[in-house]
Order: sequence, then C-alpha cells, then structure tokens
Amino acid sequence: MAGPNLTLVQGDITEQDVDAVVNAANSSLLGGGGVDGAIHRKGGSDILAECRRLRASHYGKGLPTGQAVATTAGRLPARWVIHTVGPVWGREEDRSELLASCHRESLRAARELGARTVAFPAISTGVYRWPLEDAARIAVTTLREEGEGFAELRFVLFDKRAYDTFSAAL
Repeated sequence: MAGPNLTLVQGDITEQDVDAVVNAANSSLLGGGGVDGAIHRKGGSDILAECRRLRASHYGKGLPTGQAVATTAGRLPARWVIHTVGPVWGREEDRSELLASCHRESLRAARELGARTVAFPAISTGVYRWPLEDAARIAVTTLREEGEGFAELRFVLFDKRAYDTFSAAL
C-alpha cells in the first residue's frame, strides 16, 4: 500500500497554491515573527479578525501547544490557514509528542475542512529552537503514519539547509 504523497519545496509558504497552509503560530493566535508573521502580513486583516474571534470564544487563554485550529487564508493563494502551536525545544524534557501532535492535529483540521492539499513549514525550528534533523524526522514520520487520503502533503522549507534536511528524512 502506498503512503501519502509527501513532497518538498524550497520557498515561501505564503505563496503556496494549496487548500490549506499550516501556520507555526504562537498561542496568542495574534501574529508574531517567522512563518506566523509572514502569514499574517501577507494574508491580511481577515486572518487576524478570525483569530481574535477565536480568542474571544473558544481560546480565551490561547491555543494550547500541540493543538490546531483553522481560519480563512485571507489574501493568500490557499483557502485556509491551520494554526498550530509548536513546542519550545528543551534538553530537560522530551516534548516530541507535542511536535507530532501539531502535525496530527493539523491533518485533523484539514480533513474537517475537506482540504486535499496541505503545506507545512518546519514547525518549531525557528525561535522555538527545535533541532532541524529531529523536527524533520518527527514531521515526516507523523505525516507518513497519519496522512493517508490527502492528494499532497507538502513541506515548504525556507532555506537550502532545511530543504536538504527534510529531503534526507524523506
């Protein structure tokens, strides 16, 4: 049995023409740096408005680490943004299950939306300092195990080092 169609692209996640892009968000859902900031800037105020509504209703204390929730994609080519909060890496505590949960929960949200194509960044590898090789292993393993039924699951890596690392994990 063939597994899910996993692909790699080096580029900008805000330019991906897919059903849903995954945002490596912070728990506030109100924008930030890195992927989160880029998605909010390019997607526009509609994304922030929906995130504010989510904060006012279901996520008053913020989106918990490892969970995922969807909003419009605003002006992005995608239809939806799936926001997930990755764990901060630390030597003292193995938080690998939370990173895997980000990918699983993003797939769950994508299925609920009816998305067939989903683009993922390298979750937690920026300011959250997750080692790239380990993040790639967890992401690829989780999508292989949980990604059946999608037309394409795409990793969008910002630079050559991340692309090469995810390529080796595939």
